[in-house]
Amino acid sequence: MANPYDIIVIGSGPGGYVTAIRAAQLGFRTAIVEREHLGGICLNWGCIPTKALLRSAEILHYAQHAKDYGLVLEGKIGPDAASVVQRSRGVSKRLNDGVGFLMKKNKVDVIWGEAVIDAPGKITVAASKKPPMQPAHPVPKGTLGAGNYEAKHIIVATGAKPRVLPGIEPDGKLIWTYFEAMVPPSIPKSLLVMGSGAIGIEFASFYRDMGSEVTVVELLPQILPVEDAEIAALARKRFEKAGIKIFTGAKVTKVEKAKDAVTADVEDAKGARVTITAERLISAIGVTGNVENLGLEKLGVKTQRGAIVIDEFGRTNVKGVYAIGDVAGPPMLAHKAEHEGVICVEAIKGLEAHPMDKLKIPGCTYCNPQIASVGLTEAKAKEAGYSLKVGRFPAIANGKAIALGEPEGLVKTIFDAKSGKLLGAHMVGAEVTELIQGFVIAMNLETTEEELINSVFPHPTLSEMMHESVLDAYGRVIHT
Repeated sequence: MANPYDIIVIGSGPGGYVTAIRAAQLGFRTAIVEREHLGGICLNWGCIPTKALLRSAEILHYAQHAKDYGLVLEGKIGPDAASVVQRSRGVSKRLNDGVGFLMKKNKVDVIWGEAVIDAPGKITVAASKKPPMQPAHPVPKGTLGAGNYEAKHIIVATGAKPRVLPGIEPDGKLIWTYFEAMVPPSIPKSLLVMGSGAIGIEFASFYRDMGSEVTVVELLPQILPVEDAEIAALARKRFEKAGIKIFTGAKVTKVEKAKDAVTADVEDAKGARVTITAERLISAIGVTGNVENLGLEKLGVKTQRGAIVIDEFGRTNVKGVYAIGDVAGPPMLAHKAEHEGVICVEAIKGLEAHPMDKLKIPGCTYCNPQIASVGLTEAKAKEAGYSLKVGRFPAIANGKAIALGEPEGLVKTIFDAKSGKLLGAHMVGAEVTELIQGFVIAMNLETTEEELINSVFPHPTLSEMMHESVLDAYGRVIHT
């Protein structure tokens, strides 16, 4: 190629396209390679369209409980699966088009196809072989295609794919991954969900609100394994109150498929067994990085447990080759990928890039009720040897939560008793995925309990629970 690029990014998910935009802003001649849809899994099959589905479920939930708000809704109230899916796909399409606009605006070349790194600085792009889950969007005019390309720096941002258990391989009909779960032709009357991480719980919550009888099986002792145990326990009570059956410390040992149902043998930690039959099974046991067919082994790029090994600036062990996002390992979150990509290109530019502190990355689960957290759980803080001050404030004591009809929830804060440092914050309840960023900012500013106690929180708001939780940690709570 006569005019090599400065940077080529492989993969256009949130990490990839944000990385490309920041590279272009810094003056790098930049291209991005995509095999299927601009925006990657997150925009097309993950973060965004799932939130559209969950919003439909939330509206249905409120409609079915209209009497609780003094309202009367007449006539049949229920889900229209085709319309719900259509709305979700429309949201995805709109944002997909938006990524294309951003590429043009920032003068980032889009190369359509599948990339293989032949050597540091050189890639070959072939026509995509992977069939899309839906009809592909038309390739924009001016988009580049198959060929050989060169770049001083190659950044791998290929994301991740669903992890599969041998013997329980998804078939697209009876056994689903999140791909099929997002576009159901109809709402199944019964559903078995394997795995209770964010993906599994969000789908369990969505389908329960849509009327399915839902059972969740989790291998570990608690649902939402990365969350604080107290928060996870409260969330479990809410899920079970909503009618979701939950088995923890249990595993699916065998699955048999019939014409229109699956039957699973489930065994708990004590060896007790139960048989569960459901119309559909969702496998949500995690994801693994897309490290295959990129030429990494030939180059000698180090990988570990399905992820590319990188340093704090996204550099691999091979000069000129970098990785960011899910393909570079946990936490597998879109916002982590975006931030990681910015750090990577700013370091390439020679700016004073700040390595990311993964303890300050918030995690959000958009089920009903929502869960959000940042920093250490109480158990992890104790393991680290901290002497703790822990504050709690229940939603039942918050005026805004009661007015919203959402009185079940909790905000929990964890401080180092010696320094007043905020070590972690954990929430369950209405809109906590919007509240958590306040504590994220506080942790990044190295705020102590004193600054938080002296901050004025608006009334009436849900955010007052955050303030009261801090007050509670120091024996000064007002409203309980």
